[in-house]
Amino acid sequence: MTWVETLRTAYDAIRTRRMRSALTMLGILIGIAAVMLTVGLGQGAQQEVASQINKLGSNLLIVQPGSSTSLSGIRGGGGSATTLTTADASMLADRSVAPDIAAVAPQASTQASLVANGTNWTTSVVGTTPSYLDVRARTMADGRFFTAAELASAQPEVVLGQTTSEELFGLRDPVGSSVVIGSQPFTVIGVLATVGSTVGGDQDDIALVPLTTYASTISPSVGTSVSTIYLEATSADSLSAAYQEADNALLTSHGVTAADADFSINSQESIVQTATSTAHTLTVLLGGIAAISLLVGGIGVMNIMLVSVTERIREIGLRKSLGATPRVILQQFLTEASLLGLTGGLLGLALGILGSRVLPSIISQPVTVSPVAASAALVISLIIGVAAGVYPASRAARLSPIDALRSE
Repeated sequence: MTWVETLRTAYDAIRTRRMRSALTMLGILIGIAAVMLTVGLGQGAQQEVASQINKLGSNLLIVQPGSSTSLSGIRGGGGSATTLTTADASMLADRSVAPDIAAVAPQASTQASLVANGTNWTTSVVGTTPSYLDVRARTMADGRFFTAAELASAQPEVVLGQTTSEELFGLRDPVGSSVVIGSQPFTVIGVLATVGSTVGGDQDDIALVPLTTYASTISPSVGTSVSTIYLEATSADSLSAAYQEADNALLTSHGVTAADADFSINSQESIVQTATSTAHTLTVLLGGIAAISLLVGGIGVMNIMLVSVTERIREIGLRKSLGATPRVILQQFLTEASLLGLTGGLLGLALGILGSRVLPSIISQPVTVSPVAASAALVISLIIGVAAGVYPASRAARLSPIDALRSE
C-alpha cells in the first residue's frame, strides 16, 4: 500500500466522521492558538519594555550619586547625596580619560510651577547641556535647542516637552513666547518631539533649561552638583568598556574604593534585563498553562482513535484477511491521527495569527508571533497526533483477523 493510498484512506475515514473529527481537532486548535498567543503576549511585553527603555537614549549609562546620611543619622536612599558635580561630567567627557564614551549630559532637576498667559502647570524642570539631545536620543519638533554659548552665558531660555507645551499653550506654537518659572521669565526657544511614556514616566512632560541658568536662577543652592550624569557609549559593543572607564575615573577622582563608592552606574542592558525578567517568568507560566490544553487535545485524539479502532474491527479484520500486514494497519491509523493533529495545528496557527492582529487593539498590548513559534506549533501538533495515535494504531495492528471478523 503506497503512501498516497494511505493518505487517501485516512482522509476518507476522517471525512466520514466529520463531527467527531472536528471536535477532536478543536482541542488541538485551541491548545496551539493559546500557546501562540500567550507566548506572543509575553514576547510583545518584553519588546515593549525594551523599546520604552531605549527611548531613554542609545547605548546609555546612567551615573547617580550615592546615599546621604543626615546629622541625626537618618540615611537617605540612593541618589540622595550630592557627590556628583559638573567637574565629574567634564572629566568623563574627556576622551583621554574615557575613550569609549561618546557624549556626556549632566542634569539637575526639580519640580516647579510654570506660568504662561494666566495658565500654570507643574512639571519637572531640568538643567542640562546641549549634548542632552544626542545622549537621550531626542529630537526637536519645533524651534531649536540651546547652544554651548547660551549655556556659558546662562541665558534664560527653555525648551518644552510636548505635554508641557500643550498644557500651557494648547495647540498654539509656543516658540518665542514667555514662560515664568518661579519668578524668572524664560523665553521658549523650542519644543521636543514626542516620545510618549516610558518606564520613567511621561518623557514629554518636561522643561529643559541651560544647566548654568538652572544653578543661578531656579535652584541656586545646588551649586555645581548634579543629580544624574548620562553617558553615551560609542557603540553597543563598547558599553561595557565605557562602564569600566567611567567607574575607574570616578573612583579615582572621588578618592574612594569600589566597596565604599559614593555613586552608582546603571547600564541600559541591566535595566532591560531587570525589567524583562518578570515578563519572561510570566510568559513561561502562561505558556505552561496553555500547554495543558495541548495535552488535553492529545488525549482527545487518542480517545477518538481508540473509538475508531473499536468501530472498525470488522474492517480491520477484512483488510488483514485480504493480505494487509500489521505494518500497513499501523501506518493507516498513525496517518489518520497525524492528519487530525496537523490539521488542528494549522487551524490553531491561523487562529493565533488572527488573534495577534486583533488583540492589540483590544488590550493595548503588542502580541508578537515569530516564525519560529509558528513552525514549532505545527511540529508540536504533528507530534501530538503521532504520539496520541501510537497506542490505538498498535492495538489495531495486533488484532487477529479471525477475531476481528467474528466481532459484531
